[in-house]
Amino acid sequence: MWRIVKWIFRVLVIGLFAAFLHYTLPQHDVARITDAYPKRVDFGENWWFYSHAGAGDAEKVGSRDVFFIAAILRNGKPMEYRNEDTGWGWPPYFKFNTASLQTRASDLKSTAENPKWVVIRHYGWRSNLYSIYPNALAIWEVDGPDVRIIPWFNIIFLTVLFAVLWAIRVRWRRFRAARIDPLLEEIGDNIDAAGDAIASRRGRLLRWLRRR
Repeated sequence: MWRIVKWIFRVLVIGLFAAFLHYTLPQHDVARITDAYPKRVDFGENWWFYSHAGAGDAEKVGSRDVFFIAAILRNGKPMEYRNEDTGWGWPPYFKFNTASLQTRASDLKSTAENPKWVVIRHYGWRSNLYSIYPNALAIWEVDGPDVRIIPWFNIIFLTVLFAVLWAIRVRWRRFRAARIDPLLEEIGDNIDAAGDAIASRRGRLLRWLRRR
């Protein structure tokens, strides 16, 4: 039973960590931009999926204007992005060019008859149910929808991350084998010795009471 609980806990931790990485790490979409516009957003339960107000702007807790970019992906599906500064907060993209990016998106708008294909780098998720939008980080024009984007940053970051986690795991197992396991064995031996001593004294007491 305890092993099942441990495995469930491990799966939950790994799942949450994987979801955190998937939300935070940059992703790339090939699309054509159809519109770029500001919209007043009244924040509710989804407020923590939005960034703070732009760097230097006053923060409005209840609602504020947010830039949005509408696009059609190369597979034909619609996609919407928000365009907000991340500033010095999390994720650490240090994005301060929201206005410039919105101008760039407006300049790259196109139609299905005369498309301009672009790559949109972003982080985050899209959810129609909770009105969650990924945050656009950069936009650049490409020759066509068949362009191949290799996520070098993600490959290098994940390789380094897994190497660090593996090194920590190896060192922890060595530390446990050298320090913790012997200590636990010593504690277990002391408990067994104490139990044997108590049983021996109880036996002598019972024999003494029988003789009486």
